[in-house]
Amino acid sequence: MPEHFRALIVILTIGILVFFYEKKAIRPLLLPEEFSRWRNAWFAITLIAFLSQNFWLFIGFSGAYLLYISKSEKNIFALYFTLILAIPTISARIPVLFDISFVRLLALTLLLPFFLSFRAGQGTPSLGKPLSEKLLIAFILLNTVLTLRTHTFTDTMRYGIYGFTDIFLPYYAASRAIKDFEQLKKVMIALLVACFVVGAIGTFEYIKSWLLYNPLQDALRVEWDMGSYLGRGDSLRAMASLDHPIILGFVMTIGLGFYLFIAPSIKSKILRLTGFGLLIAGLIASLSRGPWVGTAVLLLVLVAYSKKALRGFAMLAIAIIFALPMLNLIPGGDKIINLIPFVGETDKENVEYRQKLIDRAILIVQRHPFFGVPDSRKEPEMADMVQGQGIVDIVNSYVGVATGNGLVGLSLFVGFFALVLLRIHNSLKRIADKNSEEYLCGRSLLATMIAALVIIFTVSGIGVIPTIYWSLAGLIFTFSRVTSQATATKTSAMPTEKPVYPTSRLKSKA
Repeated sequence: MPEHFRALIVILTIGILVFFYEKKAIRPLLLPEEFSRWRNAWFAITLIAFLSQNFWLFIGFSGAYLLYISKSEKNIFALYFTLILAIPTISARIPVLFDISFVRLLALTLLLPFFLSFRAGQGTPSLGKPLSEKLLIAFILLNTVLTLRTHTFTDTMRYGIYGFTDIFLPYYAASRAIKDFEQLKKVMIALLVACFVVGAIGTFEYIKSWLLYNPLQDALRVEWDMGSYLGRGDSLRAMASLDHPIILGFVMTIGLGFYLFIAPSIKSKILRLTGFGLLIAGLIASLSRGPWVGTAVLLLVLVAYSKKALRGFAMLAIAIIFALPMLNLIPGGDKIINLIPFVGETDKENVEYRQKLIDRAILIVQRHPFFGVPDSRKEPEMADMVQGQGIVDIVNSYVGVATGNGLVGLSLFVGFFALVLLRIHNSLKRIADKNSEEYLCGRSLLATMIAALVIIFTVSGIGVIPTIYWSLAGLIFTFSRVTSQATATKTSAMPTEKPVYPTSRLKSKA
């Protein structure tokens, strides 16, 4: 039996078990037909990918199927989030046009029709009205125009399409397609539906040392420059359908941030803990230290925005103090300690490489401060940064932006996310009830966004990482909009009492 058929059997088995768990844990939070539609879509896309035997057949059948099911989907971004992790970003060039992958196909079939049909209404600003959106549009345009330095006009137009499908459409749909708080909650649940499956598959890969999606490139008869076997210490780094282990770790951190909001709605303690177990197991199976640091930041931000912040920090400190000595006592604990960044010795050179990369990037930006250089890897400062694969790996999204787009591009990039964080911070301040579901959701989105911005300090914009953090920004925009509308509605609904004056004072004295 071909390897991709054996892998498909395992993937479907894991999927059946995880969806059975989700049916008990998450389905009560959804309409039955919603959960069934999302689950069936995941199985259908997976089957099409592994059985089509040709990349273009996969794209054709998947595109037709997505257009068909999108007609009956009211929460289009929830369907998008359910499927975004289903298949690796294997891509091929449409002759004369552009590269197409499954994630890009999702954007074209689900998000583009929404963009073309959407009209801004009451409470939803027109495109580019918020300052943050002006910065985002300027960043996309700058990034596109600067490709003219080394590419033809046709290639530049192609990169402009990528900026539209990979950055703009996910952000725009996330910020406009969600009508109210309940839909926003379901969008977060939809990503969790995908994350639980990915976490379980990643855990299997780590235990069995078998990358289940690796055979897919041969099955689809297309070259894939990612998805290779990678190890850390004496263990395989899992990646599931996410191209690279660090992307798996990134996604698990995002899922954990969302789950900390959704978990209290799951009544069964066993089911609730199972969800945490799937996400944490997937995070560990990636053996990616950047996402581990991001998860720590996620927890710190959540505690900082809680009602009892000091108590929470104290409990975290106590947990760390007791956890580290315990690691020395359990079997394999020394391996875990060696993997902790800035503490362990395993792959210590990777941490040093990232520090060195920042130093080299600063030198390049000093020489080309405004718009950077076309390819920083060819600059003389990077001559001693070549790795074993014969390349300079820009494992820092901020470095990539700064060297490729200069301080102008970096200011637009950082400025956009700074305004996004300021927006949700102000929204949380306006919510009076700190125990409300809305406040907990806002805390989750804020902490998750900050964690994502920390993690991309250790990885370039590969795979679905940029798509997810641009989508997160859009969800924060939606959260601010729907909560402010709810507050305004409550205020307008409050009865206005007329002042009562003591009539005795109005009478004239006899």
